[in-house]
Amino acid sequence: MSNNEPNDMRQMTALGRQIETGSFAVIDREVGEHNFPEDQWQVVRRVIHSTADFEFKTLMAFHENAISAGVAALRSGCPLLVDVKMISVGLNADRLGAYGCEVHTYISDDDVIATAKQKNSTRAIESVRKAHRLGKLAGSIVAVGNAPTALLEVCRYIKEENVRPALIVGVPVGFISAAESKEAVMELDVPYIVARGRKGGSAIAVSIIHALLMLSVETAS
Repeated sequence: MSNNEPNDMRQMTALGRQIETGSFAVIDREVGEHNFPEDQWQVVRRVIHSTADFEFKTLMAFHENAISAGVAALRSGCPLLVDVKMISVGLNADRLGAYGCEVHTYISDDDVIATAKQKNSTRAIESVRKAHRLGKLAGSIVAVGNAPTALLEVCRYIKEENVRPALIVGVPVGFISAAESKEAVMELDVPYIVARGRKGGSAIAVSIIHALLMLSVETAS
């Protein structure tokens, strides 16, 4: 394994690795039967690991090309567009940097805030629009963990302007439009990984991307 590869084994202590391995073993033992292919199960298992919530076994949904598209995009050094800084903080910069991937989030930018107030829009919507203007939407991995309006705006660009992200990780949490935004993603012919319903959040988005990073190492071995 190259020292440039995003390999968790170089970052965890022996005890940390033992605890994580033991946790995954508990999940595998208690989860019961499932129909996920092995690569998709690696993602679902890491989501369950980050939440201790086995309901995600029934909530996670994948486009048939989601894993291959996500892994290929990471290995090509794609940008990552995230809706909130919580996701960017949770991601491992060293692992992404090994592929040349950069993380972008614009929701706290002054111009985004000002435009959202002026238009009575949301910062999430205006941050997606800024990302598109800057060329950070097409070809990117889009990860939305908090703002359904951001996910719906991405869907709009796909439908109206044929903008093509490499992968959408759609896991916003909430009660207003969260479930609906995920269903909207699933109607598009774009690779996606979503957690259906109201559950989601930044930690889940992070866990999905980290699972894809680990899969990217395995496919290169």
